[in-house]
Amino acid sequence: MIKLVENQITIEEYMYLRDKVNWKKLSINQSESALKHSLFVVKAVDSNGDVIGMGRIVGDGAVICYIQDLIVIPEAQGKRVGSMLIDRLIEYVKSIKEEGTTMMLCLMCAKGREPFYEKHNFISRPTDSLGPGMIQYIC
Repeated sequence: MIKLVENQITIEEYMYLRDKVNWKKLSINQSESALKHSLFVVKAVDSNGDVIGMGRIVGDGAVICYIQDLIVIPEAQGKRVGSMLIDRLIEYVKSIKEEGTTMMLCLMCAKGREPFYEKHNFISRPTDSLGPGMIQYIC
């Protein structure tokens, strides 16, 4: 059974998950700051108590939020862990949205992962009215 735990991820768990999916290495300070400045963090824990995934929300909490670092370790992929995590992240954003307003919930996904996010009602960019997402790495 998979359990979701909110706002209780350790730096070590975060760095472990990033390592398991071969993401860029972060310093301990970067990891600590990233988690500290997140609006919401949720981790998935298996029946042994081992962390197998996580996701976090960053943003201003009023106009725009971003799903950041949605991670599921390879051994747990294809078992609905990612869907559990993203559903909880979306619920969180809905819970903080001011009544009668619209909040943008954005993300940047890895190439080839678009169908997963489309199942959760995200749209791919560009569209007729929205340009492509863009990024700049500051080294």
